[in-house]
Amino acid sequence: QVQLVEPGGGLVQPGGSLRLSCAVSGIIFNTYTMGWYRQAPGKQRALVATITTRGNTDYVDSVKGRFTISRDNAKNTVYLQMNSLKPEDTAVYYCNAYLNRDYWGQGTQVTVSS
Repeated sequence: QVQLVEPGGGLVQPGGSLRLSCAVSGIIFNTYTMGWYRQAPGKQRALVATITTRGNTDYVDSVKGRFTISRDNAKNTVYLQMNSLKPEDTAVYYCNAYLNRDYWGQGTQVTVSS
């Protein structure tokens, strides 16, 4: 059974930082491209960042320079370090694993508000 478990959301003030993690089981983690998506209220789910099996990363323009995606293949875990958070970063964040199909985490709420 494939599981992507994402603890670590929460409430943070504008300008603050938060690190999301996603622990993966049931797949050969180091063969999958990993990603983070987010869905804001009233909007469609959208890509935030990806990291390939070789460690190549890509980001949506709105988070470049603020967010960093990383992976630890020994721990089967992917991370999203979010700095300089803005209210518009408020969303449910989803972990994604992709090879020939998508696997999704359950999502974790991130709220940026004073």
